[in-house]
Amino acid sequence: MTTQATPSPRINLRTPDVMSAVQAQVESHYRSEVVEKLRLSGGTLRRGGLTVRLAKEFGFCYGVERAIDLAYAAARVFQGRRLFILGEIIHNPEVNEQISALGIRNLIGDHRQAAVEDLTAADVVIVPAFGTDVQTLATVRTKGCQIVDTTCGDVMSVWKRVRQNASDEVTSIIHGKAEHEETKATASRAILDGKGHYLIVLTLADTDYVCDYLRRGGSREEFLARFQGAHSPGFDPEKHLARIGVANQTTMMRGETEEVQRRLQAAITDRDHAAETANTGNFRFFDTICGATQERQDALRDMLQENLDLLLVVGGYNSSNTSHLAEMGEAKLPTYFIRNGSRLESCDRIVHFDLHAKQEIASASWLKPAPLTVGITAGASCPNNLIEEVILRLFHLHGIGREQILAS
Repeated sequence: MTTQATPSPRINLRTPDVMSAVQAQVESHYRSEVVEKLRLSGGTLRRGGLTVRLAKEFGFCYGVERAIDLAYAAARVFQGRRLFILGEIIHNPEVNEQISALGIRNLIGDHRQAAVEDLTAADVVIVPAFGTDVQTLATVRTKGCQIVDTTCGDVMSVWKRVRQNASDEVTSIIHGKAEHEETKATASRAILDGKGHYLIVLTLADTDYVCDYLRRGGSREEFLARFQGAHSPGFDPEKHLARIGVANQTTMMRGETEEVQRRLQAAITDRDHAAETANTGNFRFFDTICGATQERQDALRDMLQENLDLLLVVGGYNSSNTSHLAEMGEAKLPTYFIRNGSRLESCDRIVHFDLHAKQEIASASWLKPAPLTVGITAGASCPNNLIEEVILRLFHLHGIGREQILAS
């Protein structure tokens, strides 16, 4: 018989004295004088024939800042205790390296440093900004660990919707990446009470396949094979597509999620010979795209209307919201998705992430001589200091130093 440990009491980490010290530490790691100057100048910096345009909205969002602050606070408040985290706190390798440097060890994924099974009641466990699945969280609670939950409020809003779907025996169609931590966490809430089901669609091709099945039926075995690893246990398309509700990974492209909703709604309408299905009967949807994700996409869309020669997108390669910014750029002009300034090796060579090959590649002859206008944006998990690295390196390649950049 398993004995469940007594849950640890909730502790307020955001006291004025703790947060004052945390803010100083966080700023020392992530603040950028260059980025602040660029923002104050309206997002444009010109030196020696090189013009850099910074998107109006970029970098850390509130949810990411909160998660990082809480992790730093936990390291300060719980000194002397073992600290762990359920995966990467956000999708940025430099930030995750800083978290590790605080003595916080990872329990999940390829870079796991310890196992959940080895936790004790004396340990502190941080839930990252994406959240975690209910099974993992239940195991941690059973151990009696002190839990520091940094889950973003926008993510929890999606969980609320899929839990309601499950209660009403409505299958959640989740627009997202099946392997993404947030989508896994959301999917686990869709089956929490044992009544719900989920199906994860990533592309519009996936969506069209589901729509075709809704309208005409098809092979159950073929359907399940196509969505292997992207549906709930026991999912049966013949039974569990009768009533559906669309949810999403919060960092997807709004336009694509809206198109997923539109196509599925049309298919349900056709199948049921109904005049109206929105949020009634057999179809429902809610707008759960993250506000910060949308702001960064909107800001980039505006900047892409300007006369740019190329675009640099800065951030972690496994960051969904950053990848979508790179996709937007690629559709308009030469775009390079880079982790940091070190990838700008020379005027003739840049190392960047290829979204299609899903790996870093090198490109030559990427940087033309001045006059040149370069757009820069960054995903919601990218700190300002990394954006500064890129800006400084870009100007350095044109023979312009930091002092000249900061000069008024």
